[in-house]
Amino acid sequence: MHDASEVLSRIFGYDSFRGEQQEIIDHVVGGGDALVLMPTGGGKSLCYQIPALVRPGVGVVISPLIALMQDQVDALQALGVRAGFLNSTLSIDERQLVEAEFLAGELDLLYLAPEGLSSGSAMRLLERGKISLFAIDEAHCVSQWGHDFRPDYLALSVLHERWPDVPRIALTATATTATRREIAQRLELTGARHFVSSFDRPNIQYRIVPKNDPKKQLLELLRTEHAGDAGIVYCLSRASVEKTAEFLVQQGIEALPYHAGLDAATRAANQSRFLREDGLVMVATIAFGMGIDKPDVRFVAHLDLPKSVEGYYQETGRAGRDGQPSTAWLAYGLQDVVQQRKMIDSSAGDAAYRRGLAAHLDAMLALCETVQCRRVQLLNYFGQTAEPCGNCDTCLNPPEQWDGTVPAQKLLSTVLRLQRERNQRFGAGQSIDILLGRRTDKVAQHRHDELTVFGIGTELQESEWRGVVRQLLAQGLLAVQGEHGTLALTDASADVLGRKRQVMMRREPERPARSSGSSRKAAAATAVAELPAEAQPLFERLRAWRAATAKEQGVPAYVVFHDATLREIAAQAPDSLAKLRLISGVGENKLAKYGDGILEVLAEA
Repeated sequence: MHDASEVLSRIFGYDSFRGEQQEIIDHVVGGGDALVLMPTGGGKSLCYQIPALVRPGVGVVISPLIALMQDQVDALQALGVRAGFLNSTLSIDERQLVEAEFLAGELDLLYLAPEGLSSGSAMRLLERGKISLFAIDEAHCVSQWGHDFRPDYLALSVLHERWPDVPRIALTATATTATRREIAQRLELTGARHFVSSFDRPNIQYRIVPKNDPKKQLLELLRTEHAGDAGIVYCLSRASVEKTAEFLVQQGIEALPYHAGLDAATRAANQSRFLREDGLVMVATIAFGMGIDKPDVRFVAHLDLPKSVEGYYQETGRAGRDGQPSTAWLAYGLQDVVQQRKMIDSSAGDAAYRRGLAAHLDAMLALCETVQCRRVQLLNYFGQTAEPCGNCDTCLNPPEQWDGTVPAQKLLSTVLRLQRERNQRFGAGQSIDILLGRRTDKVAQHRHDELTVFGIGTELQESEWRGVVRQLLAQGLLAVQGEHGTLALTDASADVLGRKRQVMMRREPERPARSSGSSRKAAAATAVAELPAEAQPLFERLRAWRAATAKEQGVPAYVVFHDATLREIAAQAPDSLAKLRLISGVGENKLAKYGDGILEVLAEA
């Protein structure tokens, strides 16, 4: 057995733990069970990797990410850790080799998919070896009402039944208090110690903009702020993914699609390119991203409204794992709300399930519509308090709050009159045309210009009326019904029409917030220090060396070294292996493997 601090330094190349890492590691090394909530990029993996290296036996990691197991194992092997995986991608010979290594005690860590545990052969294999711990990664997958539910996770309580003396550690980046209780209950971790870190990611700038030709809005974001950066763009449908990726390629931006409709080989190839190449944009459904260790994702953009705050937080958290300033950008509009409400109404679950989905959506809408700090609202959802961050759109360019009671009454009255006087239901567009006094063919056909509400809403523009509809839907004062998304009143509408309830609304600022050096003080405070200008050329030479080395070894660049390590090398320019060993992220194995190559680059410079 080794000391955890010694393992941290010798293998991983770090001289100190972060946050609660040491307390978690000591608890698990001592044989205790743990439930760990730590934000993406917070160092969750060390919380089970180090105990697996310190305790006798093999650490078994349950991960839903078959497509990423190879990269996870490559990264560990680059550190000198004896790691392997068992999943459906292996040949019979490869599988037998890993099984033999496990039984001989020649592995430190073994990665398994949850589906694999349901097979009798995997269980029999584990029973024949010595296990140091079980790590259940992405533990939120056990939550049946969560955004990433995996049915196979429900069977993982068997680990406690079959191996009651082996410590278990469940880890996730995203869970409310209720989800945390559900994880503990379903995995039989009710006696486990809970470690809950702050969910704050100060280096990420959260921005939500009104949707107005989202592809062009995305293009402007990429060209003005993230030219040449790696990033992820999330879309709701496969068709939208394909169209958006094609659009970006036509505009000269290298983009790849990723969704469940692509064949497995294409998905794997696109994911591999994204991880291994610099500056690629991945356009994807939410099927992509969980477990992605790429540290230099500079932006995550959503072209459609996420279904929950958990999903939004999980997806945006894939940006800026290296602590550098990054952007979480979402384009949001009326049609998003209509579409999500329709999807909930037509979902296959029972009434309780639909209520759960509606509650998730309501929380997401509240985040979109808030006039307060986005970060404060986001952290509050997870039960944590914060001060205004100064680094989100509402802090940088505060929106106005205005009394929208009268416009709300006009809109609700229009919906009411269509229903009562004509026994008709229409979508938002027809109600807005009526309020603006537009004599369209549809208005004329149904003689809607004879309604008393015709033309009473000319004080607002069409875009403003769409904002009114959106916010009434968000506040539950208006509902969407049927396959065609027609508008209907709710029980709460009567209070507004009866002048018993005031309706406050958000008015978007004139110009959307743009990130700038002066406006990103919160990000700068936690980001790795900027390189001095004279060290920048050396940093680029080190990146070129890393790219060539990674390509030669067939691994992602970050498996060789993270940018943060290369920055420190460029800034300090060590002239010996002993000095290079003092750089954060340079452990013994990487020093032996890459040290001479780095010193050669430094000497040439």
